[in-house]
Amino acid sequence: MTPEELSQAIHSVLVSAIDDGALALDKADLPEPKVERPRNRDHGDWATNVAMQLAKKAGTNPRALAGELVERLSAIEGIDSVEIAGPGFLNIRLNAASAGELARSIVEAGEKYGTNDTLAGEHINLEYVSANPTGPVHLGGARWAAVGDSLARILKASGAEVTREYYFNDHGTQIDRFANSLLASARGEQTPEDGYGGAYIEEIAQTVTNDEVAAGRPEPATLPDEQATEVFRKAGVELMFAQIKDELHAFRSDFDVFFHEDNLHNSGEVDKAIDILRGKGMIEDRDGAVWLLTTKFGDDKDRVLIKSDGNAAYFAADVAYFLDKRRRGATCAVYLLGADHHGYIGRMMAMCAAFGDTPGENMQILIGQMVNLVKDGAPVRMSKRAGTIVTLDDLVSAVGVDAARYALARSSMDSSIDIDLDLLSSSSNENPVYYVQYAFARTRNVARNAAENGVSRDAGFEPGALDTPQDAQLLGVLAEFPAVVSQAAALREQHRIARYLETLASAYHTWYAATRVTPRGDEEINSGHVARLWLNDAVAQVLANGLDLLGVSAPERM
Repeated sequence: MTPEELSQAIHSVLVSAIDDGALALDKADLPEPKVERPRNRDHGDWATNVAMQLAKKAGTNPRALAGELVERLSAIEGIDSVEIAGPGFLNIRLNAASAGELARSIVEAGEKYGTNDTLAGEHINLEYVSANPTGPVHLGGARWAAVGDSLARILKASGAEVTREYYFNDHGTQIDRFANSLLASARGEQTPEDGYGGAYIEEIAQTVTNDEVAAGRPEPATLPDEQATEVFRKAGVELMFAQIKDELHAFRSDFDVFFHEDNLHNSGEVDKAIDILRGKGMIEDRDGAVWLLTTKFGDDKDRVLIKSDGNAAYFAADVAYFLDKRRRGATCAVYLLGADHHGYIGRMMAMCAAFGDTPGENMQILIGQMVNLVKDGAPVRMSKRAGTIVTLDDLVSAVGVDAARYALARSSMDSSIDIDLDLLSSSSNENPVYYVQYAFARTRNVARNAAENGVSRDAGFEPGALDTPQDAQLLGVLAEFPAVVSQAAALREQHRIARYLETLASAYHTWYAATRVTPRGDEEINSGHVARLWLNDAVAQVLANGLDLLGVSAPERM
């Protein structure tokens, strides 16, 4: 019996109690009963607080209502016993056969086990990374690539339609500085004081020069400054952005939409957004500038959209961009931003409210903290290629895609993390990605050994044979996976999947040490061996499903 099936059984019992007059409630008031694993397994397999939820509405006290439900629940096939605890909790024990059926359910569900429809009907636009096209993806962007892609997978597994989006900042002064840096490099001059340095600037400048000459055009460095800068701007940004896309693709972080900021200005979308806000009474003209009245919605000051010189402020593009996302069907626009953007939250949420939307519902902003690399106990401070920053490629080159993604996704995004390159490169149980992947590889080795010794799932499945405490403990952890996925999606907390996988790996390693899937010596194959092969393969499926949600591979051998 799965937790979902137990929840449905409890709901049916409540309905029957209403039908026969034992419970004075309207059926419309019945919640979906929640069942959870008790912290102390001596208290049973599952617990529910449904009696405490409903007692007041039913005009009784929780323990009295719980007492009414005990006999009804105890009569359900597969439930061994039900006890009242504390102020009205119901502790439920399943018999071994009922609990063991979960192994069959998981194996038969395959990749679908853990998916749910809690976010069905939602269209979530998830924007992440969005690094300026002026250099390689840095370590902070790498964290967003791992977190954002993992969240997209988790949200889709929970029924949402998800658009992965990259906002391409190709408008503004940072692009001017990038083009000037390329030109300086091509002319053998010093990097401008406000420019970009590093070997990648030299590489791009040389590529642009080679491409221009190959096309029969003059070397751009020989052109007048304005013409030369424009050549390097156009060609350099395209080359840099192509490199960024390649880096992210190699990191298993692909996008549905690459949105160009320039489009918002060139298409007139900024002006259209301002007109809509003006029609809502949210715009004020003063001091020769156009202001959005964000203080109406809790911002510390109103925000300029069009400056007194007629140029659009940076925030104007944010306003038009949010409106564009909503017009494209997004019910919720989720922004994953770095710690340096914390001050943007107030104005962004106020802008959302100014359009008549609900902050926290139609717009959500997640702030990520710093990532530090450590090797030999000391910080890794700079990239050989980028010169001043550590890049995504540096991290992947040091530990590989799997270890990098897992390390970046396993912690809450609002906490700073130190990534120990020595640890992530090690084959030890202290390395969390190795620990989880090794558990999966062990399940595959057990399955291969079982096949060699004649143990097959085709022999039939007797769930009651999963009767040891270790079997029960492992089944209990497996049963929690769908709820963990649903909760991770609802809270936008991808690290819950990683921490669950580590708990499952630990439970599996303990189970492996205490049980046998293959017979010893002259021992005959029995129902316990076969049942435990089903359980072994159920663990493999859940580990594979969970790793896939994090974009991490599940290796057959290690």
